[in-house]
Amino acid sequence: MMTKKLYLESIEAAYLEEFTAEVIAIEDNKIVLDQTLFYPLGGGQNWDLGSIDGPNGKMNVIEVRGRDTIHHTIEDTFELEIGDEVSGTIDFERRYAHMKMHTAQHLVSGIAYEMFDGVRTVGNQIHTEKSRIDFKPIQFTEDMLLELQSAVNDKIQLGLEVTDSQMTRDEINSIMPQERTNMDLLPSFINDLRVVTIGDKQDLCPCAGTHVRNISEIKGIEFIGKKSKGKGPQRVTYELIE
Repeated sequence: MMTKKLYLESIEAAYLEEFTAEVIAIEDNKIVLDQTLFYPLGGGQNWDLGSIDGPNGKMNVIEVRGRDTIHHTIEDTFELEIGDEVSGTIDFERRYAHMKMHTAQHLVSGIAYEMFDGVRTVGNQIHTEKSRIDFKPIQFTEDMLLELQSAVNDKIQLGLEVTDSQMTRDEINSIMPQERTNMDLLPSFINDLRVVTIGDKQDLCPCAGTHVRNISEIKGIEFIGKKSKGKGPQRVTYELIE
């Protein structure tokens, strides 16, 4: 039982707010649709919120999870049956914040790799107000973060386009080192991947998240904190400049 992920069909699809679908499964307070615009928790990016409108009224979606099968958790009790036609609306303000935050993460990670001897991004958490990236191995000083922040904001001013495409593992590895794309961390059986590219390979990374069509939409970033986790990664927190 698969859910078609409408938000993955193109970069432009991430800007859509409404869709129609058919109910294909109901499990307690969770609804499975044949297709959806709702992004589920994954890849460090938080889920979308919004509503689903069915034959008996509107239902608030409070959580979205799943990989192949996407489960939409409904806030209250509802009356739906398998086969019902529904329409969905996502909270685009929240979605758009995630799009900008996630694209900013790609940009920060790519520039940090170039500036600081191939430092790797080993984790990230994308939220609306602030987000974070885990880097390793590195210990950022305040001056290093200011230098990185300046480089990222200068790059944003160039207005580079963001594109997506399908590439094989070998094609990606022929363009970018595996430690930059974290390809070596993906299961070996995964061969065909959706790749998000900023500009002329300013950054190129396998990713199933939602992104803006141009980095100028980010406007700017500001680092607001850093935290070391023992001998492990150093966590850097950032927010967007509006």
